[in-house]
Amino acid sequence: MSLLRAIIFDLDGLLVDSETISLKVYQRILQVYGYKITKEIYAQNYSGRSTAKNIYSLINNFDLPLTIEEGISQSLSMEKNLLKKGVSLKAGTLELLKFLQKNGYRIALASSSTPERALYILKINRIDCYFNSFTFGNEVLKSKPNPEIFIRAQTKLQLPVDACLVLEDSEAGIQAANSAKMSVICIPDMRYPQPRYAKMTKGIYGSLSDVLTYLKNNDR
Repeated sequence: MSLLRAIIFDLDGLLVDSETISLKVYQRILQVYGYKITKEIYAQNYSGRSTAKNIYSLINNFDLPLTIEEGISQSLSMEKNLLKKGVSLKAGTLELLKFLQKNGYRIALASSSTPERALYILKINRIDCYFNSFTFGNEVLKSKPNPEIFIRAQTKLQLPVDACLVLEDSEAGIQAANSAKMSVICIPDMRYPQPRYAKMTKGIYGSLSDVLTYLKNNDR
């Protein structure tokens, strides 16, 4: 078995508190047509998935008079305005990234987001400098829970599967990592994973600070 040498991070809901922003965007889109979406429904059906996939689902689930292109454009425009107000790092993010860099881990991002959006979020929080590689939604044909994004991220790292650990907050991300044959730790954001997803993880922790403690105690 290979020594753990790389950590692959999700972005939204894991490194930054951005899922609440996405929820607000979808609520505003639906409000125009007299519909509502709760946090629970968002967490169950939309969290961890790409914007394109979510807009497609919104249009179909609520029979919205929009094309996918129009929906994506509205979503990105609304989100951009909200992001300008700032999006905070999740607890323990900076400490974990500093530890990983100091101790020679490879650090990768695997996000369903667009490159422009993801890099903007990382840069405004001054954490883009910690990453050795990036994989974005436009580089894959299928989004999470398909494993393609993690397989591509691992290929870029040029490391064996068992040398990589994925950190995820959503069930879609857990399933994707598991299907890619990678170990995954879950740090739930909006929703605690259901038992069948929880069984796929190496552990479930309250914050990235707990992951730091785990790595200090188990992997070096």
